[in-house]
Amino acid sequence: MEYSFTDYLLAKQSVDDRSLNRHVFDALVASLPPQPLRIIEVGAGIGTMLMRLLRWNVLQKADYVLMDRMAANIEYASEWFPRWAVENGFSAVRSGRDELHVFDRDRDIHISFVCADIFDYVNKRPMPADLLIAHAVLDLLPMPGSLPKLFSLTRDLAWFTINFDGVTSLEPDLDPLLDAAIERLYHQSMDERPTGGDSRSGRHLIGHLKNAGAKILAAGASDWVVHAVDGQYPADEKFFLHFILHFFEQVLTGHPELEADVFSAWLSKRFTQIERGELVYIAHQMDYLVKI
Repeated sequence: MEYSFTDYLLAKQSVDDRSLNRHVFDALVASLPPQPLRIIEVGAGIGTMLMRLLRWNVLQKADYVLMDRMAANIEYASEWFPRWAVENGFSAVRSGRDELHVFDRDRDIHISFVCADIFDYVNKRPMPADLLIAHAVLDLLPMPGSLPKLFSLTRDLAWFTINFDGVTSLEPDLDPLLDAAIERLYHQSMDERPTGGDSRSGRHLIGHLKNAGAKILAAGASDWVVHAVDGQYPADEKFFLHFILHFFEQVLTGHPELEADVFSAWLSKRFTQIERGELVYIAHQMDYLVKI
């Protein structure tokens, strides 16, 4: 199987749709200032959050900065998003390579596609937004030092979603001791990233946000729960699960605490569980809405 990260981002849309905490989301909708809005999304990937906000009728008028450090993501978003818009009843008009105007009778969205490192972008001192979005991003950054820099991007609200919080569950068990060791090493790899990260980011953010001067307006779990129904995974969630195991494979292959043949056999059995519609995957995560 070929593993494309943009395909993974597409495949996890349905997982994220279910997982986003609705209490926090409702608080976001209730707290938004009158539109038009200025929104900055960091680590925006291919634009699935913007698509979601349009599908869920949150945005009517907005300037939306879609920023990601991966050029492949921004290039994909720039090509894919106008196609999605037209297929869903919008008009889509480019005004330059990195600007897109998406509109219909009721909605008017100006999108800027920005390829940049988060902190390089912060250093450019862009005009602050009404809303900052970081979706599945904060658990990859050094904390708590990143928060004041991120807060400079918003004059009001920040919505921080899908922050991993230290629980990965793959069911059914294969070998409880081996399963636990692999989970521990997988989480340890998150804590040891040279660029920062925290396998318990979700719970630690409560203190970090408060200490950085933010007011937490709403918080709640946003767990990924993926399982088959009548032997079939919904949407493209079979590929999503394959990619999750691919993450394990990338991170842990060659690890000195794992025998190579034992880990290879473990992966093979897990992939077989997916093909049979047997694998259940759960990851515990947290969402936050904060006022700066």
